[in-house]
Amino acid sequence: MSSSIGIVSPKTMHFAEPLQLQSGAQLRDYMLMYETYGTLNADKSNAVLVCHALNASHHVAGVYADQPNNVGWWDNMVGPGKPLDTNKFFVIGINNPGSCFGSTGPMHTNPATGKPYGAAFPVVTVEDWVNAQARLADNLGITQFAAVMGGSLGGMQALAWSIMYPDRLRHCLVIASTPKLSTQNIAFNDVARQAILTDPDYHGGDFYEHGVVPKNGLKVARMIGHITYLSDDSMGEKFGRKLRDAEENGGAYKFGFGVDFEIESYLRYQGDKFSSYFDANTYLLITKALDYFDPARNHGGDLAKALAGTKAEFFLASFTTDWRFSPERSREIVDALIANRRQVTYAEIDAPHGHDAFLLEDARYMNMVRAYYDRVWKGI
Repeated sequence: MSSSIGIVSPKTMHFAEPLQLQSGAQLRDYMLMYETYGTLNADKSNAVLVCHALNASHHVAGVYADQPNNVGWWDNMVGPGKPLDTNKFFVIGINNPGSCFGSTGPMHTNPATGKPYGAAFPVVTVEDWVNAQARLADNLGITQFAAVMGGSLGGMQALAWSIMYPDRLRHCLVIASTPKLSTQNIAFNDVARQAILTDPDYHGGDFYEHGVVPKNGLKVARMIGHITYLSDDSMGEKFGRKLRDAEENGGAYKFGFGVDFEIESYLRYQGDKFSSYFDANTYLLITKALDYFDPARNHGGDLAKALAGTKAEFFLASFTTDWRFSPERSREIVDALIANRRQVTYAEIDAPHGHDAFLLEDARYMNMVRAYYDRVWKGI
């Protein structure tokens, strides 16, 4: 029987030693926010790291005592009796550097200037995040994870773990992800970034000092992104061409540039909500990290060579209507792993929800993950 993990509390870990970044810059004197669920066993062999996607955080499951409505972003996946069962596993969620949910990011004080980093916060990559996560694991005494898991951008981090630290994970779960962004995806990210960069309230990234937020830019960026997370079928089924105020207007168009259609209202609502809690500089940083991820790049574009040093067993899942990170991209990873004779389980789920399907309650998907973790557990 599954149930919520209940009330959880975030923790912080301070790092005085600088983190060397791929860009050549360093991040010094930084903090990471994290949460843990379940109990670490005596030999520390039951630890699972869950890597977060673009607008998520360390808050993977449960609720906060003072915020009962703030449910963890993967609460349907992680908890007692759930696919990633906290009665068996010790689960860790870490907020990455550059984020806006507690770990050191652009809104925090730059020790070199005494002012918020703003746009001066160094560019970070997926590989930088993995190195930061490995340091936190070191401090917890975890030398090897039973599994590292993530969806979307989190899946990129899980894949990077298998390449960068092959001896430190036994299983790698990559869900609704990709070995690199397509040209179209990079284009979507740049349009979203331009919406922020050209907002007059952005102030070159130093909007904190001006007491403003580039809300319009963030709103448009989120609207663009949100469209790519949904499938045409799911949007059509939920909204169709329904008019926002059909009854009041007798089913007529308003003939203007305001909100006519329900989908317009929905996207503007999502954009407004996002701009109220997410940081603009963080959005820029994370979308660039997405763009830069390409482990095959240093191997002449050969993904099989990039994965040659991996040692983990792999689980990959994709969703048929995910046009942002399509099943073809997951199959690229599967093929490269098979070329290296790795043990791979692959599930291609026929789900109507688009990219967001990895966050939703699909029985076939959840049962596949549950079955895989049963196998992970038997190996502990």
